[in-house]
Amino acid sequence: MTVNNTHDSSRSLRKPLFMIALLALLFFAILAALILGAVGIGWRNVFILLFDSLPFYEHPEATGIAPVYRDILIQIRVPRVLLAAAVGSSLAVAGAVFQGLFRNPMADPYVIGISSGAALGAVFAMLGGFQLALGGFGAVPLFAFFGGIATITLVYSMARVGRAVPVMTLLLAGIAISSFLSALVSLLTYFAGERLHQVVFWLMGGLGGATWHQVKVMIPYALAGYICVSLFSRELNAMLLGEETARNLGVDTERIKKYLLAGASLLVAAAVSTSGIIGFVGLVVPHFVRLVAGPDHRFLLPASAVLGGSLLIATDTLARIVIAPSELPVGIITALIGAPMFVYLLKRRKQLRYFGGGG
Repeated sequence: MTVNNTHDSSRSLRKPLFMIALLALLFFAILAALILGAVGIGWRNVFILLFDSLPFYEHPEATGIAPVYRDILIQIRVPRVLLAAAVGSSLAVAGAVFQGLFRNPMADPYVIGISSGAALGAVFAMLGGFQLALGGFGAVPLFAFFGGIATITLVYSMARVGRAVPVMTLLLAGIAISSFLSALVSLLTYFAGERLHQVVFWLMGGLGGATWHQVKVMIPYALAGYICVSLFSRELNAMLLGEETARNLGVDTERIKKYLLAGASLLVAAAVSTSGIIGFVGLVVPHFVRLVAGPDHRFLLPASAVLGGSLLIATDTLARIVIAPSELPVGIITALIGAPMFVYLLKRRKQLRYFGGGG
């Protein structure tokens, strides 16, 4: 009896301790991103400038710091860090939702073609030279966002059978549409001419040029998508047991699928339109969280959000400093780190409680 009580106590402490560790990792990732770069800023100066930028507060030591450091920190690094956190969190949460919805550990945020649709929209905008602007956003992110949303709408319509949308049909329709749109992207890239560098750089993914305006627009989309999927975390747990079992437990599976798809698709479309295509974050992060804490989406979603944000902040920092003052596309760094990590997780797959229900 004592052994069982000790075991239960250990399990009850695991998730809170894990979340504390993730929040600490996020803090240090943010701090490193603000300090490191082509121009180094000491950690003490970082805190002084951050506190001095707060409304109705003036730090007495801020005047002794060169204005160029304030500009670099407040106008360049802080919005870039916030944007990286929003994009990484969005991709990780969307990956967790799609893996649970499809009951497939290989599913990622791009599995049903959203990235291909966004890429097609972005490449079309680049090659067309459109000067459209809406809400402060240029043609490329706008075309990318609406391309992603249009793609999930098309895939959902194709997969619909009467009033139902079978998960396997949805997955197959997504793969088919994704392959077709990827072929169109390749065709347009072939004819890109002098814009080839711009197209390829966007497809590799990056956060260069992040602005406060992008942060202000991206974060509401990320919050809306996260709230939408997290409200149905219990139902998603039930759907891990199979749709028939979930229906027997009183879950309206067709309605829940619509909400989950809408929320996850919004997260992916917003992330891709802002940063281009960044792989492996939405694939690896949910795997790792399940390895440590199990498949309960009530914990999996917030933990994936924190870890996804930390991972992208850290990899973006590497992308900025590895060949400073130039920078690499962050999608290259995530692939270099994510692929070996994913292979390692696959080798330990028997230890992962992927789809055991969440309670």
